[in-house]
Amino acid sequence: MLMSAEHSQLLLVDYQARLMPAIDGRSAVVANAVRLARLAATLGIPVWGTEQSPDKLGPNLAPIREACGRTLAKTHFNAVDDGLADWLRPGVADGLGQLVLAGCEAQVCLLQTGLGLLGAGFAVWVVSDACGSRSAANHAAAMHRLSRAGATLVSTEMVGFEWLRRADHPAFGRWLALVKQADAALADDSGDPDPAP
Repeated sequence: MLMSAEHSQLLLVDYQARLMPAIDGRSAVVANAVRLARLAATLGIPVWGTEQSPDKLGPNLAPIREACGRTLAKTHFNAVDDGLADWLRPGVADGLGQLVLAGCEAQVCLLQTGLGLLGAGFAVWVVSDACGSRSAANHAAAMHRLSRAGATLVSTEMVGFEWLRRADHPAFGRWLALVKQADAALADDSGDPDPAP
């Protein structure tokens, strides 16, 4: 089944500035999350965020926080236990039943939130290259478990091109610019997440 911009919501989990320095491949993870968020904004797709104990860990990175219509402050690793499903269900009732999920850490908050959403009956697509962990092994284990539980694993570019569907879509040029911008930033990777335009 293809993803559809008309039926999607985007959820960005815990891209907090104090957590990101420990994330393996953080520059790519952040760049992918930011380009997803920017395309979602262009297409009018609702974007939600979560932050784990922000009083202790601080807020999400600015480009992520600014892209989110609302950000849920949570203490549970599974954001569903802090009321996330109540935020998402009105959108599902309005036809936005495809939940596109990305975040950190893949083996903790992203995994538990994904499993919580699946358990609550949501259809979940996990953007694997926009998810991060402190190690590649933890990332791989989380993706395997989510896939086995019923989530569909996708990449950032899969999401973007499926949301657009056509080369003559009005947002296609914007998407290509985001893809090229991210590729250029990663080719000149200094190790610091700097997804500014």
